[in-house]
Amino acid sequence: MEKFPLKTEKIPIFVILNKEVMANTPKPYKTKAKAAMVAEPALQTQYQALYSNPITVLTNSKKGLSAKAALDFLDLSGFSKEQFQDTFKTNVKTIQNYVSNSSKLDPALSEKILKSFSLFDQGIEIFGSARLFYQWLNTPSYGLGNQLPFDLMDTITGITLIEEELIRIAHGDLA
Repeated sequence: MEKFPLKTEKIPIFVILNKEVMANTPKPYKTKAKAAMVAEPALQTQYQALYSNPITVLTNSKKGLSAKAALDFLDLSGFSKEQFQDTFKTNVKTIQNYVSNSSKLDPALSEKILKSFSLFDQGIEIFGSARLFYQWLNTPSYGLGNQLPFDLMDTITGITLIEEELIRIAHGDLA
């Protein structure tokens, strides 16, 4: 294994990658068109109070988020519609219908959306942008058993494991 800085942009973080694993790992979502990412600070600020601590996550999840929050996360994250649907086990068209009807999301989906906003907040702080964090999510992570972090986002436990890996990266503990 070797250490090298990410070459996409200057980042003060070194990532340990196993070349063989990277070469043999299929990229699950190769799309020709890149999803546009909107103004990160505006979206982050809008939802930060809803996930500031575990009690607020619990309370706001039980109340149910506005369906618009799911579409806002889709904009922030850069996920394709297919990635969003696979991760959150819901259809984007269904979410759009909820927005039209001013419906709220169910507690389980609300919790996963809030935890994902929090995760992206942490990732943006470490990597500098949602785009760079999204790239990291789609790169095998040594600390996650060479799995793609993105593949773990479909469960709350997976999101927690990614959060723990980000803490290790932030503290320089990559081994």
